[in-house]
Amino acid sequence: MTLQWTAVALFLYVEIGILVILCLPFISARRWQIIFQLRIWSFMARFWNKVFLTMIIILIVLFLDAVREVRKYSVKDFGTDTKLQPNMFDHLHMKLFRSQRNLYISGFALFLWL
Repeated sequence: MTLQWTAVALFLYVEIGILVILCLPFISARRWQIIFQLRIWSFMARFWNKVFLTMIIILIVLFLDAVREVRKYSVKDFGTDTKLQPNMFDHLHMKLFRSQRNLYISGFALFLWL
């Protein structure tokens, strides 16, 4: 995976981890209230809107890029080159698999972020 897709996958894994932690039943509401009243959250609140909108824009751009790649490699007829070179057919399917993987990763990350 390239650097941008590795970053998106890491972002998705962090989102899933945070959601799992927030769903743990043995952490009481009083403890969550203490955690969310720390000073660091008031410091981050000034920048949070800009960070949120920036991440949404980045995820949307990467999602649209993944959609474009899937459409590019989802052609039914690959042409006469695939008949002449049998490895080209496998190579195009590999690129289609990677673009679909990127589409799912960016789509789920965007869905969880919203």
